[in-house]
Amino acid sequence: MRLECALIEAKEEINWYEDDSFWEVFGPELFPAERVNAATLEAKQIAEMLGLKERAKILDLCCGIGRHSIALATDSFEVTGVDRTESYIAQARKNVGDEPLSINFVIGDARQFCQLNTYDAVINMYTAFGYFEDQADDLRVLLNVHASLKKDGKLLIDLTGKEVFAREFQLRDWHEHENRIFLRECEVDCNWSWLNSRWILIKDGKKYEHRFGHRIYSAVELSNLLYRAGFSEVNVYGGLDGSPYDERAQRLVVVAGKE
Repeated sequence: MRLECALIEAKEEINWYEDDSFWEVFGPELFPAERVNAATLEAKQIAEMLGLKERAKILDLCCGIGRHSIALATDSFEVTGVDRTESYIAQARKNVGDEPLSINFVIGDARQFCQLNTYDAVINMYTAFGYFEDQADDLRVLLNVHASLKKDGKLLIDLTGKEVFAREFQLRDWHEHENRIFLRECEVDCNWSWLNSRWILIKDGKKYEHRFGHRIYSAVELSNLLYRAGFSEVNVYGGLDGSPYDERAQRLVVVAGKE
C-alpha cells in the first residue's frame, strides 16, 4: 500500500484526517453552497428512510459543518453532531445562530465517541467512513455506533460505493470556480480496496497540495463489516430516495438495524 502524507504545514507523524489545515483549506470544495442547500431535502429523505418519530434522538457522526444536523434539528429532532475538526464544529455552532434548535455539537473522534443506548438513529454522511489504514479502526467505529444505539435503533451510512466509483472512475479531473482552480488525481491500490488521492487547490496565487488515502467499500464488504459489529439487519440502497443499488446507483446507502 502506498500511503503518502504530504501534509499542509503539518508534522509527518500526523495522519491526514487529523490535519485541521487540510479540512480548512479544502472546506469550500467539500461544502459548496449547493451541497449545503441540498441538506434540507436529504434530511427529510433520511427521516423517511429510517422511519424516525418526532423528537427522535439522532447522532450525526463526522458531521462536518453541521449541514444535516441543523436540517434534522429544524425538523424537530434532537441532534448531536460529532466531528474531530474544531474549525468545523465552530462553524456548525455559528450556522445554528439564534435558532432555538435541540442540537449539540461535540468535538470527538469516531473511534472513541460512545454513549450507551442513547440514540434512536446514527447517520454518517458523504463518505466520512473508511479513513483509517487499519480496518480494525473502521470496525471499532461501528462497534461504538452499535453500543450507542437504543434497541431497534438504526444506522445509515452514505458513501461512494466501490461499484459506483469503478463505473465512473477518472484518473484526473478539475474544475474552476470564481477565483480558484481545484484539481484531483486518484489511483486505485491494494486490489481495489484503497484509493490514493492527490488534491491541488490554486487560490489567490497560492498552491495547496495534499495527498491522502482511504478505503473503498463495496456493498457486500460494508454489509459484512456491519454484521461483524453486531447489526442484525442490513439493507442496501442506491440513494437516499430508496432506489435500488444497481448499475444506475449514484451512492451506496446502507441502513443497518440493532435488535
